[in-house]
Amino acid sequence: MVNIILLGPPGSGKGTQAALLSGKLNAPHISTGDILRRAAGTELGSRAAEYMNRGELVPDSVMIEMIRDRFSQADCAKAFILDGYPRTIPQADALADILTGLDRRLDLVLNIEVPDAELITRLSARRVCECGATYHLIFNPPENEGVCDRCGKRLYQRDDDLEESIKNRLSVYKKQTQPLIDYYGNMGTLVTVDGSGSIEQIADEICAAAKS
Repeated sequence: MVNIILLGPPGSGKGTQAALLSGKLNAPHISTGDILRRAAGTELGSRAAEYMNRGELVPDSVMIEMIRDRFSQADCAKAFILDGYPRTIPQADALADILTGLDRRLDLVLNIEVPDAELITRLSARRVCECGATYHLIFNPPENEGVCDRCGKRLYQRDDDLEESIKNRLSVYKKQTQPLIDYYGNMGTLVTVDGSGSIEQIADEICAAAKS
């Protein structure tokens, strides 16, 4: 069994690959969203919600407590695949302390790289409907252009899927994540994979790295 972190910018397919890897390695896929959902209704969850409701990032101290609690649960006893955590050096340091306390180690950090131009194309092609349906003009287009298959209403593009918003998100990601790439690179646990191929090609490369 292996303990793995996946890094990757918005649109890199990190979540998709984490889910595939989880199935192949029989290890729980733990995303930031998963951590927050599991904490819903708890004191930690309430504290996190206060920040999110104000449109602020959940502080490191709260996220660290949440990940510590998540790792105390039975399904994480033998392996894990982390997606979206850590996001900062303090979070990475805290994760190392948690693993040391559990007499575990981090085996691999997979960094999925995709050129910005391709990420912009992927992300800007998303369209949504007020009924909740989501489409992608390249990978999952509606039957009729601009019209929801489910309810027949017009589809629209969210503000955070506009090109300028995407460029800003990518810039923030790079500033936030580059220190982590250096951090894990210096530890010798980082492997970078090309995320610009097909889902199957990327999955094969990731599985090869995980099993090597």
